[in-house]
Amino acid sequence: MFKNLLALIGLLSIIAVGGIYFKSTSTISEFDSGAVRTYTELFSNILKYKDAATATVWKYKVAEGLSAEDVEETMKFVANEHNIANVGELPLSKDISAKSGKEYRFVKIFLFCNSLTAAKMLDYNDAFSAYLPCRVTLVEDTSGQLWVYSLNMDLMIHGGKPLPADLKEEAEKVKEIILDIMKRGAEGDF
Repeated sequence: MFKNLLALIGLLSIIAVGGIYFKSTSTISEFDSGAVRTYTELFSNILKYKDAATATVWKYKVAEGLSAEDVEETMKFVANEHNIANVGELPLSKDISAKSGKEYRFVKIFLFCNSLTAAKMLDYNDAFSAYLPCRVTLVEDTSGQLWVYSLNMDLMIHGGKPLPADLKEEAEKVKEIILDIMKRGAEGDF
């Protein structure tokens, strides 16, 4: 009797696992072709850093000898070269210093945007407004090292059902531009 009960539990478990597998594979097939890679990378980064914020950003270490002004100038040059607008700057460290009465390490947020691509993203899904404009932050860490950060756009591009082909192509182009702005800014590469 006990042996038959265990066999029945085993059979039900196999059926349940098979059902879950079938359901998940049919659901996953509705996602963008890069979704599994994107979520695998995200999960690996969360396990590695034990911090979702760190796991969802791109970052570049600024080359030795470059000042914040050097990086700013280069990033603005590169953005202009790619015809992407610098639609705003938030000198966060200045605001913190003004409100606290104490000097704060350098932190400045740049807002880059291709407004025509932004309009297409919004026409597709208003939730994309939370990703707009593309933020690139220049941060001096607590040891004095400068870093350039931005939100990893792969979740937006590949994290769900496929974007329409023309919109995906534009989103990928913006991704390339933001990475170029960050990389070249961190290297001081005009």
